[in-house]
Amino acid sequence: MKRAGGKLITTFGLLVLVSLAESPAMAGGKEAPAAAAARVAALIDARLAEVAERAGVSAAPPADDAEFLRRAYLDLGGRIPAVSEVRDFLRDPAPDKRRRKIDMLLNGPRYVSHFAQFWRQVLLPDNGGDELGRFYLQAFENWLQERLRDDTPYNVMVWDLLNVPLDNGDKQERVRRFTNDPSPLAFYQARQVAPENLAASTARIFLGVRIECAQCHNHPFDVWKQEQFWGFAAFFAGIERRSPDQGVFGRIDEIFDRREIGIPGTGKVVQATYLDGSAPRWRFRVGSRQTLADWITSADNRYFSRMAVNRFWAHLFGRGLVEPIDDFTTSNLASQPALLDDLAREFVAQGFDLKFLLRAIMTSQAYQRTSRKTGAGRDDPALFARMSVKALTAEQVLASLHQATGQQLPASSGSVQNLGDPAESARADLLEAFEGETQPVTERPMTVLQALAMMNGGFTARAVDSDRGRLLSAVLTDPAMQTSDRIDTLYLATLSRFPTSAERQRLLGYVQRDGAGHDAKQALGDVFWALLNSTEFVTNH
Repeated sequence: MKRAGGKLITTFGLLVLVSLAESPAMAGGKEAPAAAAARVAALIDARLAEVAERAGVSAAPPADDAEFLRRAYLDLGGRIPAVSEVRDFLRDPAPDKRRRKIDMLLNGPRYVSHFAQFWRQVLLPDNGGDELGRFYLQAFENWLQERLRDDTPYNVMVWDLLNVPLDNGDKQERVRRFTNDPSPLAFYQARQVAPENLAASTARIFLGVRIECAQCHNHPFDVWKQEQFWGFAAFFAGIERRSPDQGVFGRIDEIFDRREIGIPGTGKVVQATYLDGSAPRWRFRVGSRQTLADWITSADNRYFSRMAVNRFWAHLFGRGLVEPIDDFTTSNLASQPALLDDLAREFVAQGFDLKFLLRAIMTSQAYQRTSRKTGAGRDDPALFARMSVKALTAEQVLASLHQATGQQLPASSGSVQNLGDPAESARADLLEAFEGETQPVTERPMTVLQALAMMNGGFTARAVDSDRGRLLSAVLTDPAMQTSDRIDTLYLATLSRFPTSAERQRLLGYVQRDGAGHDAKQALGDVFWALLNSTEFVTNH
């Protein structure tokens, strides 16, 4: 049995939590955000404890402060913490410092830039192609940053995306002329503004339904029929390019009251129909895309809220409650269905607040468990009995390298780079090596190309050079540091922790013997190189 808030949580712990939920901490008659997050975190842990108890598995112990801090920075800010941030957090004796750190990260600028990249990858998984990337991608990321900076509720952000004006020639002209005006047009341009492409992407990204398998015939493994696919595509039937030969520069027009579409090769015409089989209630002067957006983002649409929760759970744990995360089918059920329903309901009740969802999950015991293998039976990822080890994304690798080595991270991740600059060229090489991975982050081994880019690339070569590397040079020239202090700093900069006693002694001996090249400075550079190329550096654990 476990004790939480003076209440005993056993197999019947959920009944206790229900009673607690009936009298939450109130602020002006409404549950305070912090109290709501704490209540939902306790609900997560009770649900998982119940499942683990049935499976006869005990949960892993909590992660230590260093492990938690690095994980939180990567998940919320897309980079590892700075040396000073690690030192300050490890020295802080306050019992609530983890909760306060989560709040600080959620309210910081890195949250905006990191999750703009996150949503860009979700909405444009292939970056939209070279031409699109050059002319529309930065505008799209600026639009995402604007929404995240304003804490736009998720349902509003999606509604805005699905309703962006497509016949506004002036705005398209500004984007075409290489401006960075915030615009989500890339979502449509990447899909050639084709109704079938937009329908497939919208259903999969926002509803977790892979209806594209029913485009040419009835779905072979699920309930979806061909007519359902094209009935969904009919909501986008009014979109057309005025000048198709101009590609992404062509003017897009829209006929708002077009609500039907023909099924290619059949002679059939189908009316716009929701995926749940219900027919829309059309309103005067309200276009079909808005009608669809109203249904998709409705608080009553379980597809929408469950998919959003599953995506963020997968971001934090490395796998979803439904896995693959965008494949909600009758044959691919959630590993924790009650928990998924609970979180979806709470997400809607909190106004589709993305920060609330992140805060609630991250303050749970489940998120804060260690990833170390400390007992039998904890390797089943569907139990979430310990934290999974996740490979870093390309953006996380790059941002963490900049942080660890003391080099300044470019303000934008835009697609146009000055390849004449050696530093920019090295950055591009790293991104190229790590981008495009399709395997789940919990099953993604480092490739030969990635290992070579880390070991021999220009970025690493400069970082470990005692004259050119900013962090290494600062560590070597600090008169207040002894060799052990320098090793500690390199560990804090790369792995966000102090070395173990055994690690420190082994490396002290190596440096004091002047390393393989009989050069004390180079020996410390060797230590730095080894840490940057360790598995621990390129994983989130």
